[in-house]
Amino acid sequence: MEEQIIVDAQGPARPFPHFWEHMFGSCHASVTLCEGWRQDLRALRQIVDVKYVRFHGIFEHQVGIYEGEDSAGNLVLNFTRIDLIYDGLLEIGVAPFVELGFMPEEMAVKPSPHSFWYHPNVAPPRDPRQWCQLIFKFAQHLVERYGIEEVANWYFEVWNEPNLDFWTGEPKEKTYYDLYDITASALKDVNSRLRVGGPATAQAAWVDRFIRHCAEKNVPVDFVSTHIYPNDTALNVFGREEKIPQSDMVALAVRKIHDQVHFSARPELPIIWSEYNAGFDGVQLDSPYVGAWLGNNIRLCAGWATEMSYWTFTDAFFEEGGVFKSVFTSGFGLIATGGIPKASFNAFKILHRLGDLQLAIDSSSALLTRRSGADGLVFALWNYVSPRENGEPKAVQIQLRGFQIYPEQARVFLVDADHGSPLKSWQAMGSPDFPSREQQAALRKAAELPPPLLAKLVDRRLSLSLEPNALVVIEFA
Repeated sequence: MEEQIIVDAQGPARPFPHFWEHMFGSCHASVTLCEGWRQDLRALRQIVDVKYVRFHGIFEHQVGIYEGEDSAGNLVLNFTRIDLIYDGLLEIGVAPFVELGFMPEEMAVKPSPHSFWYHPNVAPPRDPRQWCQLIFKFAQHLVERYGIEEVANWYFEVWNEPNLDFWTGEPKEKTYYDLYDITASALKDVNSRLRVGGPATAQAAWVDRFIRHCAEKNVPVDFVSTHIYPNDTALNVFGREEKIPQSDMVALAVRKIHDQVHFSARPELPIIWSEYNAGFDGVQLDSPYVGAWLGNNIRLCAGWATEMSYWTFTDAFFEEGGVFKSVFTSGFGLIATGGIPKASFNAFKILHRLGDLQLAIDSSSALLTRRSGADGLVFALWNYVSPRENGEPKAVQIQLRGFQIYPEQARVFLVDADHGSPLKSWQAMGSPDFPSREQQAALRKAAELPPPLLAKLVDRRLSLSLEPNALVVIEFA
């Protein structure tokens, strides 16, 4: 059955900031020193308006900030690799979204290595005064090195997912608030312009109570942050037994937190989703699925979040479960090991073309936008198919209305299994775990996005057929 969509150039419009392409996640701090990681970040910056990168472990052992203590018990810190990490980001033109963690093992109340392959220590500090000193000296060094005008534009997020096994303080919530209070105070003692926030929880947890705590205790907070994934359960996120489709889970959590902030003592606080993505456990993230899911998620979340940070932009040196054993392992990244862009990379690339004004449209599979000060419209359309379902091609007829001058053709940018995706080419090679250099070059070539199709409009109409999980962006001008 053919879907009929009317594109009305005179429809009501509202601001449409590109909240999905300003922040991206990575793995842990020390891998950012690798040239392959930096090459992937440069490639990302060429296609989207990325402003911030977030990663775990700026205080991890491999970064080496903890040097020891002097005779008076004051911390002696080593900023050599801290500087290399942040210099590298700024040279690429990206600022850090600083996740403050994890605990230097020498400062921890006890050894508490997390199960991640690189074993971050997730214990509280043995001496809270030392943690305060660490945060103060760390922030002071950043301001001295980069200047307050630069560092005031960064974000400082306290810890990562303290409601899960990334925090061993007990009781979890109270001890996290103790850590947050110390951290926020230390940052503001360096300079009141430094932005601090939390609770950085998984499963959209604690946000309402966190704001209440900060308001009642008069603790500084400049933004709230939390995480959500499509595979999270309704019981964990909403406290009820319910089957929520993976297409809707992230957006429903975004609405929940928006309402909690709106009705809180601090309704003006920015809401930053510092981790989310298209899913895991049965979701093929190396495939075009991500693009269709992403288009739909942007549609559902527009206007309800300040920023959303996709986890992650690269598979290179992603080490949570150890070193990847194959080039395509449904890793979280937009770029596979070897600098090979996935279909998801090209999905972000074409969605970047959307305008900054959103127009009304009567479709659950489309976005209609206009660029300020420019003629013509930019239209996104997808054929979303749920994980573990095969789906069918979808026929769509688009009818134009309300144009002062009707275009005779449209530019169609397409990402599907045969356009902008290297997965089929890799499978045709026999799915090698470790492609040769020549095979890697061939895969990068297969991943290139083809030039846009110039489609002729007939009677102000455009007909398309979208394969399962195809994503198109269409420019009418």
